[in-house]
Amino acid sequence: MMVTSLSHTSGPDAETKTMTDPDVSVLFHCAPWGGLRESQVQVELSERFNKQTDVVLERHIDQVWAERVSKEPWLFNGAKFRLHSFCLVLPSSHSSNTFLDYAEEQKRAKQVDFGHADLSSDVTNLTDSGSSKDPATCDSGEFNGITLKRPLPLGPVLYLRLGLTSYKDYLGTNWSSGASELRQRGEDEFSDPLALLAQPLGVGAVVCTRDGQVVMIRRSQSVAEAGGLLDIPGGHPEPKVVCERLGHSVSEDQISVVVMQQKPDAVVSELFSSVCAEIRDEVNIPLSSLGEAVLMGIALNHTSAGRPSAEFYISCSLTSDEVRKLYWKGGAEANESTDIIFTSTTEVLQLDRSSPLWLELCPSARGAVLLYQTVKPD
Repeated sequence: MMVTSLSHTSGPDAETKTMTDPDVSVLFHCAPWGGLRESQVQVELSERFNKQTDVVLERHIDQVWAERVSKEPWLFNGAKFRLHSFCLVLPSSHSSNTFLDYAEEQKRAKQVDFGHADLSSDVTNLTDSGSSKDPATCDSGEFNGITLKRPLPLGPVLYLRLGLTSYKDYLGTNWSSGASELRQRGEDEFSDPLALLAQPLGVGAVVCTRDGQVVMIRRSQSVAEAGGLLDIPGGHPEPKVVCERLGHSVSEDQISVVVMQQKPDAVVSELFSSVCAEIRDEVNIPLSSLGEAVLMGIALNHTSAGRPSAEFYISCSLTSDEVRKLYWKGGAEANESTDIIFTSTTEVLQLDRSSPLWLELCPSARGAVLLYQTVKPD
């Protein structure tokens, strides 16, 4: 197995260049493979991947939370998964596999761009521009504590390094007015600008109907972020759901990494199933009408200090008219939006910053659109 750390971004050309927006960026995309399936994603769970903290920071988080709850008493402090970093295993025709580690890209919010890389041949194509570490080889089935499944599925395998965080921590760090100072402290004290941030991993989906329409919903003014803007269905994978599926009935503050380490596949399952559940609850589309969730990549929301979100493509067997009727019947989370809008896949592929519709999209939707334009999964 070849192991390397990547520390540069390939330069875009006319064919691979993606639109830029100061509010969002693409950290990682799956364009070379048309997206990744659930069997191609694995996780490493560890408390090492939790945010760093101290008494001063915790006091600040408590203060922010108290102020928010006093104004919005319905807020709920649920546990979330924290994205620390990720790496990629590329199966080789030889006996070894190529292992690419993107910890630095996650820290520096650099896009991992495969536009010029021949990923099927040699890792040197990705490291000629200045890798920070020399490639090393090993024959074992582990790297940095990750046990590689045997046999590996065909195609690449994405490993997500996850810790735990909470909505309270998110509001007190990423969404705090002091987020930039926390990034600087993280850089100064831990050589990692994200070390003191919650970085909860969200999920979102570009849902395409049978008649080629992309589903968007207008966020209610009562939601915590981006009220009144257009969004795609989405939310967060829930650690509590994973624990319950493993037979552990725990409260939010009792959730621990140790319980979920017993079966990390359950975390992957929740990552992929949670986005489908959000579509069901927000749009009222039955799960039976949704196709397989395909991971397009990871986008960063810079209006909340680079919060990451895994964005998926999901086909729907219903027409836009059928979806519209279901939406107005109301789903479990109908209160989170006020309207449903359909846009053709052709228009979505052509959206740019000069488009009036682009200005109506909230940052999470913009990130998903950028990934859809890059990966083109359908």
